Amino acid sequence: MKVICFGDSNSYGYDPRGYFGGRYDADSRWVDILAAETDWTVYNMGQNGREIPSSAPQFPADTDLLIVMLGTNDLLQGKSPEEATQKLERFLSGIRLEKSKILLIAPPPMTLGEWVPSQQLIEDSHTFARLCQALAERLGIRFADAGRWDISLAYDGVHFTEQGHKAFAAGLLEELK
Repeated sequence: MKVICFGDSNSYGYDPRGYFGGRYDADSRWVDILAAETDWTVYNMGQNGREIPSSAPQFPADTDLLIVMLGTNDLLQGKSPEEATQKLERFLSGIRLEKSKILLIAPPPMTLGEWVPSQQLIEDSHTFARLCQALAERLGIRFADAGRWDISLAYDGVHFTEQGHKAFAAGLLEELK
């Protein structure tokens, strides 16, 4: 199976512990754990700081599964959950794959931390997850809520810890059964 994971720094595997950032080792990144546990060909299209693009790239026609997890950076940049969901709908509507091949994952809710100084951001991340579920239902695509997978976040309130990546991978593998 050919799988593409399209997301932000949590898909990329960003390690927030180092001064210059960096990346967790492959055995601690959810995308690489997914590949190791399934023997699928998994492409990591995670990018640090990525907000929801205004248009979708052309994903290869032979893609068996496209996993999309975006929106956290949009909220951090001041977008409301509703604005982020509208951007996400435009993005997802432009993807030229069968709807059954698209899995939208709502990011886990943020927690108070260095990057998340307000309760409002946390509430917005919960609202965004609910809006993502409604969007997936409206578009007829698959949906998973990473907020149900008990993902531990780093001191910044945004990035997965190594344990968080492992919990994410376990939740996703369960979802894909």
